[in-house]
Amino acid sequence: MHTGLIALIILVVLLAVLVAAFAYRLVVLRRGGTAAIMRVLPSDGGSGWRHGIIRYGDNTLVFFKLSSLRPGPDHRLGRQDIHLGDRRAPRDTEFDIMTPDIAVLELSDHGKNFEIALDRSALTAFLSWVESRPSGRSRRRRPAA
Repeated sequence: MHTGLIALIILVVLLAVLVAAFAYRLVVLRRGGTAAIMRVLPSDGGSGWRHGIIRYGDNTLVFFKLSSLRPGPDHRLGRQDIHLGDRRAPRDTEFDIMTPDIAVLELSDHGKNFEIALDRSALTAFLSWVESRPSGRSRRRRPAA
């Protein structure tokens, strides 16, 4: 009898933790951001795409997958380290999850390669954010003593 009760208590606690993680992730996603679809390369054909949101910070871009319970962002890309690659339209089976007005952009950060799919306005915002980064040569100098 006691073993069954202990197992039930453990099950209820695990369920409560899962519900709390889901609720926390929902709150994080509802704080806003830009809708995006992203995948890590290499990937086969049209597979590997994950829906989510991106948020821009001063120096980082963070991507939150919609289908994840992770408490923090699923990917973090440094503004100074992002290298832009080719831009293309969706192809083949990608039209199952994308519309023709979406652009797919290759990018890399610290040796990791990604593709990100954004609509026109989101692409403009992303490119503007990347291109407005300060150059690597401009650094704050210490004030004269």
